[in-house]
Amino acid sequence: MLSFASLLDFAGIERSAVRLLRHQDNRYTGYPSPYVLWRDYRERFEAYQETQAIGDEARLRAPYWASFVGAPNRETLFVGLYSAELVGVLPANRPHPVTGGIEEASSCLFYKLRLLPELAEYAGRLWIEWGAGYRSWIQRGDSVQKPIVELRKNLGEPPFPGFPALIFNLSDVENLPTTWTAALSSTRGIYLLTCPRTREQYVGMASGTEGFMGRWREYFVTGHGGNVGLKSRDPSNYQVSILETVGSGATITDLTTLETRWKHKLQSREMGLNRN
Repeated sequence: MLSFASLLDFAGIERSAVRLLRHQDNRYTGYPSPYVLWRDYRERFEAYQETQAIGDEARLRAPYWASFVGAPNRETLFVGLYSAELVGVLPANRPHPVTGGIEEASSCLFYKLRLLPELAEYAGRLWIEWGAGYRSWIQRGDSVQKPIVELRKNLGEPPFPGFPALIFNLSDVENLPTTWTAALSSTRGIYLLTCPRTREQYVGMASGTEGFMGRWREYFVTGHGGNVGLKSRDPSNYQVSILETVGSGATITDLTTLETRWKHKLQSREMGLNRN
């Protein structure tokens, strides 16, 4: 099995000298994710990496960082190998690379990073299996080897997985690749929201001109999309998936019939968040 650790060996880099960092930050709802920062705002992504939380210095102590970003559908993309040197706490206020506000002096650690030529040919093309421990975003290069899932020919967005295979968290709705949003905006149908805290389901219908994306953006902005059952719960980072799509000729009546059928199948009235 070819792994990321194998690539470090091929490059002549000691595994124990590397820390693997998977950037997927859920603190800044409504702002670009690390994946979008890397994809569209490279300078802001580099600035984002330069600061780390006070208290993480022991786990980050290594001469090299291998940086990854969490992409849609929980995929993990390698974006570069860096030399890393701790300078100290952030010396002065500066623009926050994610929110555009102020990142205050002494609020975090500041690192001097330099992108290295080693493994540069794999940046933006190499996808790995991070494993189940997504919260363990800092890991040692000599621990779990991280199997390589795919090496794509060209730098670019992950291909659209198809409507039946699409699964992502609501917090990622504005971070989806443009080709995905185009497909989802032009398609209507029935979708499923699942609450990770209560394990309750909600069956919904996307019937507007903006298709699935238009409806899901409403949930992202309001937390409930106007639905009575969802209003009764605290806002949640629902898991989003598609149950069924319809053609352009489908009427509202057709969609309502399908929605009702799925509510019966999943019993989302009796054991879920649907109230009608």
